[in-house]
Amino acid sequence: MSRAVAEVDLTAIAHNLKLIKGKTNTQVLAVVKADAYGHGLIPVAKAAVAAGADWLGTALLEEGVALRAAGVKAPLICWLTPLGEDLKIAVKNNIDLSISSIELLEEVIDAGRAANIVPRIHLEVDTGMTRGGVRGEWPEFVSEVAKAVKDNGVEVVGLWSHFARADEPDQSFNKQQLDTFHKRLATLIAQGINPQFVHIANSAAALTNNDAVKNIVRWGIGLYGLSPDVTTLGDSAKLNLKPAMKLKAKLHLVKKAEAGAPVGYGGTATVAEDTKIGVVTMGYADGIPRNASNLAGVFVDGHRAPLLGRVSMDQFVVNLGANSNAKTGDEVVIFGDGALGEYTVDDWASAAGTINYEIVTRIGPRVPRIYPRG
Repeated sequence: MSRAVAEVDLTAIAHNLKLIKGKTNTQVLAVVKADAYGHGLIPVAKAAVAAGADWLGTALLEEGVALRAAGVKAPLICWLTPLGEDLKIAVKNNIDLSISSIELLEEVIDAGRAANIVPRIHLEVDTGMTRGGVRGEWPEFVSEVAKAVKDNGVEVVGLWSHFARADEPDQSFNKQQLDTFHKRLATLIAQGINPQFVHIANSAAALTNNDAVKNIVRWGIGLYGLSPDVTTLGDSAKLNLKPAMKLKAKLHLVKKAEAGAPVGYGGTATVAEDTKIGVVTMGYADGIPRNASNLAGVFVDGHRAPLLGRVSMDQFVVNLGANSNAKTGDEVVIFGDGALGEYTVDDWASAAGTINYEIVTRIGPRVPRIYPRG
């Protein structure tokens, strides 16, 4: 093994995809944006499709183009396409585009005419998250879309929105958003536009809110075996999800450290008693959170070794314990599924005051992804 590696279990990806297929009994869009949440765009997308994913979704158009270049033919939507993008390449590659402004609609129409292909679009409506999607200008927007449809300038394939608080199932705001979504759909239908696909449910909603499950659910964090929110929904094990990534590195150095020795930049930690420390060959340049506390660390020699001091750019220190048998060159597990007692992605998220999404997506390109056969 090189100094660090991220092992991605594609059988876990398949398990998680099949789980939601069985639970929702509807079409599933596997979200593979952000390099498949750090797990590897092409291998994960192919594994998801093989396991039954009906759709794939990315944020960026270049990710969608990369999927097509890799021979992935599944229905595909890209939803973050700023003005000025090469939309003609999307149309030519049979990539559905999300539209949330009249300006973008006009550019998509132009791209379709240049390619002599009618673009497929999904209309994004802001139902209360106040981020992407059409908001107060909805009537004007719908009017322009209706004109474009009549002129055969676009095909409206879908209508979609995004929950702000789906990971809080009891939040009344979820129902408010859903009600707004239904009203927006009604106005479309009244204009003679009846989208084939309607989708608002993300992973959390797909797991908890049957009313939000339309004819597509967008399966994001759940695809990777991680809970949308450990506090409100429970951890991966409770949800029967299998974490797909195991992050491993090596001990660059093992040595003794005496009680009172300051550790790392700023001496923010001090060795409490005589012990052995290990220097791990990863750092914040690889995505290890600089602000992580000793609630995280590594698993080595059958034991947890907590973080000691600040994470550096390329390395961090752990407290192995005075009686540890770990030695220079040993392999350590930074996070895994927790079955053997190792730290999990959720442990690292808690230690850094963030969410599991960020921990896996921030693992940098210096760390190779490998896909062991199960």
